[in-house]
Amino acid sequence: MKTILAVLLLSVSALASANNCPNEMKAIDAKMSSASGISAENMAKIKALRADGEKFHKEGKHAESMKALGEAKKMLGI
Repeated sequence: MKTILAVLLLSVSALASANNCPNEMKAIDAKMSSASGISAENMAKIKALRADGEKFHKEGKHAESMKALGEAKKMLGI
């Protein structure tokens, strides 16, 4: 019974994470358009991480997507 519950909780969290990728991308896009004081080099890294996040999301690799998007958010100070 505990195993079933654990699997169910992991499944629900994976689905929630999968549905959150687009929201994370929107937050990054909004912040990028108004960001100031970020070097061109760091902005290029942020854009690459954001692109990786979208690619991973489309491939169904939501954990990898959230990791890349999280790094981009961190660099943007979100």
